[in-house]
Amino acid sequence: MTVPYEPTRTAVLLVDPYNDFLSDGGKVWPLLEPVAADVGLLDNLRAVVAAGRRADLPVFFVPHRRWQEGDYEGWEHPNPTQRIVQERHTFALGTWGGEFHPDFRPGDGDVVVQEHWAQSGFANTDLDFRLRQRGITHVIVIGLLANTCIESTGRYAMELGYHVTLVRDATAAFLPEMMHAAHELNGPTYAHAITRTQDLVLALQDGAHRHG
Repeated sequence: MTVPYEPTRTAVLLVDPYNDFLSDGGKVWPLLEPVAADVGLLDNLRAVVAAGRRADLPVFFVPHRRWQEGDYEGWEHPNPTQRIVQERHTFALGTWGGEFHPDFRPGDGDVVVQEHWAQSGFANTDLDFRLRQRGITHVIVIGLLANTCIESTGRYAMELGYHVTLVRDATAAFLPEMMHAAHELNGPTYAHAITRTQDLVLALQDGAHRHG
């Protein structure tokens, strides 16, 4: 299925591109590296972001909460991932791990939305408001992790009425089984398109030419 990605109606949502996830020396990178290497994650993230910018699509950075002293203390129901963040200080504010990967830093015209506390980039943030103010109807969701923040953000986007595209090889997870669940079992229940980087880049080029 060919999706008509109109530049004025489509945005790339880049979720959690932190050093702790994507860089050698990052706290979470060793857990992700086998799957990331298998799918060519970094090159594909670069390719999607670059193709989006060439097609004049806005790139929205959708960052996770950067850990700060006192986070989650006194909470009644922190989830298991938040407990791990509390222990390991993942994406800590003011640290290298909590900075964006050098290849994925906001440029002119990019939008950085409020940080999400859990897994959805929409819950308790300004993402929906800022997308609607731009007239966006289609979102391409890339970044990390496939079976947590990508899935939660994509599913929430569908619930809000957006057309959702997942990109199999522009995301990663800790295990191949998690990738399988994200794209073969759960993704088809909410995503309107599940594609690969090469095909998406061609579709964005075609959309830019038709609407240029």
